[in-house]
Amino acid sequence: MVSVDACEPFFKYMREYVNLDSDTMELIAAHAGEVTFHPKHIILREGDKCDKVHFVVSGSGRSYYTDFSGKTITWSFMFNNGDSATRNLFAVDYRSFLSGLPSVLTIETFSELKALIFSRASVTYLIENSLIYERWMRKLNEVAYRYMFDRAFTLLTMSAKDRYQKLLKEEPYLLQMFSNYYIASFLGIAPQSLSRIRTQH
Repeated sequence: MVSVDACEPFFKYMREYVNLDSDTMELIAAHAGEVTFHPKHIILREGDKCDKVHFVVSGSGRSYYTDFSGKTITWSFMFNNGDSATRNLFAVDYRSFLSGLPSVLTIETFSELKALIFSRASVTYLIENSLIYERWMRKLNEVAYRYMFDRAFTLLTMSAKDRYQKLLKEEPYLLQMFSNYYIASFLGIAPQSLSRIRTQH
């Protein structure tokens, strides 16, 4: 349980989709927790079950997976600022969270990361006892699906150069926020390949 004020960053995000009343905010705060992770902390390890959702309040990190060749691919970056989209705000393997299956992602912090934490039991309770929260979850699921489809489609169908151009068009701020190594990992290419593409661009 945390204070309503401590949940304000989360409520600010929710208000993009639903109107909140005081009862709903108090109910959510009663089922949330707060946590601070040190830099380079592993929040979730591949193979473990994801039974918590972390909403990023401050700090940064990433989720990543290892492909068939042993290469590490950054799936998403985590941060909360004016450029953040839904995919940046949550540290979770949503597939594992929903299904109870082992996670395919590892989630790590880059810096000290502060987050609000919701257990699976808390999320279930809120869905079953708050129509506003249930409505918000439905909209959140739609947004999450669109992101996952776009991310997978990009990696599967676009050339490295086209992926980079898409990044420049849609998320250029990532280039200032994260190192070339992690940007290359996000694009699914080697750092040397990213350097060549940037030189040619």
